Amino acid sequence: MTSYPVLDKKDTRSGFGEGLLEAAKLDDRVVALCADLTGSLKMDAFAQEFPERFFQVGVAEANMMGMAAGMTVGGKIPFTGTFANFSTGRVYDQIRQSIAYAGKNVKICASHAGLTLGEDGATHQILEDIGLMRMLPGMAVIVPADFNQTKQATMAIAEHEGPVYLRFGRPKWPVFIPADMPFEIGKAQVLSPGKDVSLIACGHLVWNALQAAAALEQQGISAEVINMHTIKPLDQGAVLSSVGKTGCVVTCEEHNRHGGLGDAVAQVLALHHPAPQEIVAVNDSFGESGTPDQLLKKYGLDTPDIVAAAQRAIRRK
Repeated sequence: MTSYPVLDKKDTRSGFGEGLLEAAKLDDRVVALCADLTGSLKMDAFAQEFPERFFQVGVAEANMMGMAAGMTVGGKIPFTGTFANFSTGRVYDQIRQSIAYAGKNVKICASHAGLTLGEDGATHQILEDIGLMRMLPGMAVIVPADFNQTKQATMAIAEHEGPVYLRFGRPKWPVFIPADMPFEIGKAQVLSPGKDVSLIACGHLVWNALQAAAALEQQGISAEVINMHTIKPLDQGAVLSSVGKTGCVVTCEEHNRHGGLGDAVAQVLALHHPAPQEIVAVNDSFGESGTPDQLLKKYGLDTPDIVAAAQRAIRRK
């Protein structure tokens, strides 16, 4: 299998911060709004470099979404920043009505997503956000894998016309995607070819999927690893090409098993190429407090869980 060494360990939210600053340097229409979490979202550098283009709205997320939608009328490209829970569940009505329905060019940037938010617990660990956002007509949904890819994705969405939900995380995580690897919205990346089982993952679990592929190789199983960084529009061609070759698939996501990547892939398979699928995701529950590693293990999202799911999928062929 293709090897991806750990280049560093950095949080994906820092990738967002760097990408936002670079996007702003390239396009003076880029503005940023934050709901009292400038440091947590790593938006400090942008605020210092472009104070006239930075708007601290305070703990008023619904107002932030309305302001962002209004700014697009004047030709601005607004990036909103707060935790994923507050970026979606708290303001869903404003996003639906003012941004998605109106087709506004707003970039909703959501940090501290999933279980790996850790000790802040269930009230902050939103596990339903991918489902909420991918159901909105016209909304692109992107979940990058590491620091480098989050930076790339942040810059790419500035050039994308239309509303976007960009999801990333809090903890330091292995950096393994080469900085020069091409990134294209809606175009999956085959990180490692294989012939026995497809591992399709997003976000932090792409790294776990690569580790699972290495473990499966020791058992004589060839796993294809796909980084499905864009959940919507989903790269259906990548799914069908891979599963057409391997005959079975495991989807891996730091999200509820309902409404996320697993459901998106299952829909493609049901319509075009029925095949055994296993879903590595949180099993219809809320999270709890704990370290990221503890929570991934408890909720069945760790590398051994992906290995076990792959073995089950293969047995079902």
